[in-house]
Amino acid sequence: MNICLIGFGIPSLILANILAKKNIKISIFDEGKIKNNSSSRTIGITKNNIDYLKKEKIIIRNKAWKINNIKIFNESLNQKELLSFGPENDKLFSVVKNSDLINLLKRIVKKNKLIKIIKSKKSSFYNSIIKNNNSFDLVINFNQNNKISKEIFFKRENRNYDSFAFTSLMKHRKCDNRTAYQIFTKNGPIAFLPCSNTETSIVYSFLKEKKSIPDKKIFDLIIKYNKKYFVKSFSKLEKFELKGSLLKNYFFKNILCFGENIHKIHPLAGQGLNMTLRDIKILSDLIDSKIDLGLPLDQSLLKEFESRTKHLNYLYVSSIDFINEFFKLDNKFKNTYSKKLFNFLDNNTLFKKYSIILADKGLS
Repeated sequence: MNICLIGFGIPSLILANILAKKNIKISIFDEGKIKNNSSSRTIGITKNNIDYLKKEKIIIRNKAWKINNIKIFNESLNQKELLSFGPENDKLFSVVKNSDLINLLKRIVKKNKLIKIIKSKKSSFYNSIIKNNNSFDLVINFNQNNKISKEIFFKRENRNYDSFAFTSLMKHRKCDNRTAYQIFTKNGPIAFLPCSNTETSIVYSFLKEKKSIPDKKIFDLIIKYNKKYFVKSFSKLEKFELKGSLLKNYFFKNILCFGENIHKIHPLAGQGLNMTLRDIKILSDLIDSKIDLGLPLDQSLLKEFESRTKHLNYLYVSSIDFINEFFKLDNKFKNTYSKKLFNFLDNNTLFKKYSIILADKGLS
């Protein structure tokens, strides 16, 4: 069996390692379009997904910083705490730097003889796949903007969040740093995500303005909303336009779209990679079933994957979008809705329990 993965990002490298363990030959097509050298971006990975990666021999615990508590605030209520999540004897999720994770995955991939990396920009490669005249049993496409996606997988439900994400790493005086903070401001949510006792990642989803936003304004607002840190310095501010999308059809012939190519989500809850890891687990289990039964990896596998995941992904993305829109509206009307609601939810043990399970394991 021979599978081609198009894309050289974190999700494709994780999937490559998992599939190679099944004695499947993997070709990773590196399009050279994705830059993985971001100095300030971090990823939150849930406990359940870290345990899954460990099971698949992808050990990231020494690269990840454990978060034991999440506190949510609202600017319009004088930054009053709305909700707090945090089991006493366990972690909620872990934060890992993009650069650390991708470097680890690259080292693992290079050691695996079943994984081959192809670096090329030739359109003939895409043409052979589109015409289905290729030597791969399956092709898994992670890139929304390549020729395959534009010519075949162009039917999408696009979601424009009318915002930019600003990210930076903040160095600060050493402190007990196991609590993540998220503040819903009039400009959008800002998250403080601990990376160590001396470093915290900042993710600020800022509503677009008519004029370009100067870096100084963003840094001033970060300092304003900072609740506990004695700041020493910031890394270079990085900026990304926020757009979401849901793909209408996940597969065509032997080509399957994957990762952000099927569901691109608002970073509000840090669930982008976690959703993809849940998809990877489902795909991996389906492949195991086919192999155990001696069946080929063909279109029937892709059809079953879509039927197992598409509705769950739609509901999950929609729920995150609902939370984002709720707080935008709520700030506009000076917390008419949230004040009493969150007083009730913060004291509701059942709500907190199932919110943690939903964030950790998803809808599946």
